[in-house]
Amino acid sequence: MRKRVALAIAITTPLWLGSARAADVASEAFIKEAIEGNLAEVQVGQLAQQRGQSERVRSLGRMLENDRAAANQEATSVANALGVSPPTQPDESQRAVYEKLSRLSGAEFDRQFVSDMIKDHLADIRRFESAAKKKDPAADYAKQTLPTLRKHLQTAETLVGGTTGSR
Repeated sequence: MRKRVALAIAITTPLWLGSARAADVASEAFIKEAIEGNLAEVQVGQLAQQRGQSERVRSLGRMLENDRAAANQEATSVANALGVSPPTQPDESQRAVYEKLSRLSGAEFDRQFVSDMIKDHLADIRRFESAAKKKDPAADYAKQTLPTLRKHLQTAETLVGGTTGSR
């Protein structure tokens, strides 16, 4: 019975509505991932402030915590506007990065943190640029957030090789 109902819906659904729904699904997935990323970077930023050896790493941690907490408020508003339940914690891979970093300290923490932040921000920027091409609230959020992500990447890149400073 379910197959017949689904088939009837598929047959009677206009093609343009199906493509609009696909865009909605993509925007919903994007905003969920953005929120998870924000939550993860707030936590990792806090960890950098506790475990970082260099003041520059601790400063990047503060920047991440503050900027991503603010971005998360906006992303949560977008999720609510899209009818999406905002995630309340980072995803499994983000939690694994946190766990890995939480076992490090000093210069070893600084090197791994900077490496992870560069890798993460490069991936984030690609995802946000793709999402920004659409015309919906999630795209507006992506456009608004991209400059901050680029600033975070640039800051992390300036720390490469210089993350062995002392407290």
